[in-house]
Amino acid sequence: MENTADVLIIGAGPAGLACAAVLHDAGAAATVLEGSGTPAAAWRARPAGLRLNTSRAFSHLPGLRFPRRAGTFPGRDDVVSYLESYAAHHHLDIRLRTAVHRVDRVIPGGDPAEPRWALTTSRGRVEARHVVVATGLLRTPSIPDWPGRDTFAGTLVAAAHHSDPAAFRGRDVLVVGAGCSGMEIAAELADNRAATVHLSVRTPPNILLRSIAGLPGDPAAMLLLHLAPRTADALLAPLRRLTIGDLTAYGLPVPAEGPFQRLARTGDGPAVVDRGVLRHVRSGRIRVVPEVTALEPSGARLADGRHLTTDAIIAATGYRSALASLVGHLDVLDDRGRPTAGADGQAVPGLWFIGFQPGPGQLGALGAEARRITAGITSAAAVPARRIADPSACGGRAR
Repeated sequence: MENTADVLIIGAGPAGLACAAVLHDAGAAATVLEGSGTPAAAWRARPAGLRLNTSRAFSHLPGLRFPRRAGTFPGRDDVVSYLESYAAHHHLDIRLRTAVHRVDRVIPGGDPAEPRWALTTSRGRVEARHVVVATGLLRTPSIPDWPGRDTFAGTLVAAAHHSDPAAFRGRDVLVVGAGCSGMEIAAELADNRAATVHLSVRTPPNILLRSIAGLPGDPAAMLLLHLAPRTADALLAPLRRLTIGDLTAYGLPVPAEGPFQRLARTGDGPAVVDRGVLRHVRSGRIRVVPEVTALEPSGARLADGRHLTTDAIIAATGYRSALASLVGHLDVLDDRGRPTAGADGQAVPGLWFIGFQPGPGQLGALGAEARRITAGITSAAAVPARRIADPSACGGRAR
């Protein structure tokens, strides 16, 4: 055994930092293991124009609010700066460049107070009494394995790796996926004078505006979440008709299933957008087309049989949690690869998950998740203030 710890947290994104801070405030030492060279690495890689769909008042982590200069809806760089400040503010113990490859149960039979989980990391083996997985739902971009994908001669990129809409100026671009990212990327391309912008839609999205009359829409959405999904959808429908209108003629009919019912059934949230997206759809700058069924050298084959010629394809087709290699052998994942943890975040004794609950306001919800996990860890047994003994074995502390 090279190193031991009481609580190890995998991932220095918002979920991992929030959990570490709440544990620290409760007097329980936690060490965060981060594979990259910096906290908030995933956020740094997101598109430059990315903004939160929830306002800053509903998006902060426990113990520190977003600064006012971040604006109503903080952008990517605001979030990165905030997370850096958060780690420093709470004096979190973060070991950088320490990728965790696998989590295993320690062979039982020893002292129950001793570590019972073993982590295989890029810097050796580490053991802990409790492990919190905080790598998130949006860990790995997912591009469909379309027939003919390898034959496409143009640019094919995942939305998560798209950062400069000006690079597509004068080019024909197809954006696949009508969620928040897909619709807003399409609008950015239109704003930056792409020659043509097509948006491929498989399932018509529930569209909501990020703000209405200058006021953020998330406070009302948070209240509606406390109602039965069918009731919430019924109350939201008149506002949707007033603010979005009928886009059927443009290829975006109102879905039969409302946003709250779809969220409850599938975990998929609505497409929260700015008015500029709707303006481009109505003007024809964004042209909605059916689902992509295959790729060809010069473009894409659509579900209606048409061939669409395009120079570039941006796939806003979601993410995978990519937990299989880490914990898949522990029988703690469902058929979608998501943790089967209970309401307290615990999947099996001593193994916890945070940040895997889909839905609106995920950043703001992390505080409640972190407090539940902290209560479970601190009530399971006294957690002394002991950290990994040899910082050099895990890359040193982040500052």
